[in-house]
Order: sequence, then structure tokens, then C-alpha cells
Amino acid sequence: MISTYVAHTPETAPALAADGLRQLHAAVGLVPNLAATMAESPALLNGFLALRHLYAQTGFTGGEVQVLSLTAAVENDCAWCVAFHTAMALKECVDREALDALRRGDAPAHPRLGALSGFARVMIRNRGPVDPATHQAFLAAGYSPQQALDVVMGLAVSLMANYAGHLTRPSVDEFLKPHAWTR
Repeated sequence: MISTYVAHTPETAPALAADGLRQLHAAVGLVPNLAATMAESPALLNGFLALRHLYAQTGFTGGEVQVLSLTAAVENDCAWCVAFHTAMALKECVDREALDALRRGDAPAHPRLGALSGFARVMIRNRGPVDPATHQAFLAAGYSPQQALDVVMGLAVSLMANYAGHLTRPSVDEFLKPHAWTR
């Protein structure tokens, strides 16, 4: 199915989304295609950008944010998001073995990242409930109760992008093509 959503620029976006696209371009040097299509709904784009900003203030490292985001993208079957978070994870020095496992839908072998990914995967699959063993494994890996709640924030950010990606079907940006993914 071909997308019926426009990939907006700051010049073509609805007025309330234009600033968000300009800020995104200034921050990362381009407007990724998913954000460009999300701009059709200024509320979605601006809400996503605001939550992303708050999510960056959690205690997770950049690599952990990408592991969590990649876990969600695979679980939610968002090909654009998998490609994007693979590229970002590489920038955050997440090793290739962990990335390959995540892209297959498996937990990374690294104990801490495996616990994070496993916790998030259970939460996504169960639509919230986490069994005591998974919760304890997350805490035993060195994460805090606050970070368990921060996973909820991360999954909310990912859900917005993943679901928008399904709806708008953005083309994979040129810089993401080496990381293209299909289930």
C-alpha cells in the first residue's frame, strides 16, 4: 500500500508543526522521513518531540535508549524505526552482536542490556504487566525502580513513532538504507 501522507518540510508543514521540524533539522541536520510524515498532525509531532526531550532526561545511557527503542520497534514491527534505531545504536557504540540479536527479536547476550530488552519486551507483549521474575531480573541487572518506570516513558515515545510509521509508511531515508529491516 502506498502512503497517502505527505513528507512535510518546515515550509509545507501545518503552521503548528513547522517549528518542530525546524528544531529537529537544527538538532540532527535533517528531518527524518517519519517525523516529516508525523507533521501532518502538529499535536502528534510536537507531543513526540516533547516526550523525546523528557525521555532524554532519564537515567538511561544513549545506548540503553537505543536498545529499548530497537526492542520496541521490532516488537511493534516498524521497519522504518528498526532501521533508524539500528543507525542510532551504532552511533552509541552498541556492539553489532547485540544489534543482530535485537533485530532478530532476541535479547542481547550482555546481561544488563538483555535484562532491559527482556523487561521491555514482556511489557509490550503483555500490554503492561511484568511478571515478578522479569521484574527482579531487571532490578538484579542494576536498574532501579525509577528506571522501571522510565521504561514506560521510553515505550510511550516508541509507540508514537512505531504506530505513526505503520500509518504513514514513510520511505526509508537514504542514510538508513544500509540498516533496512523486514521481519
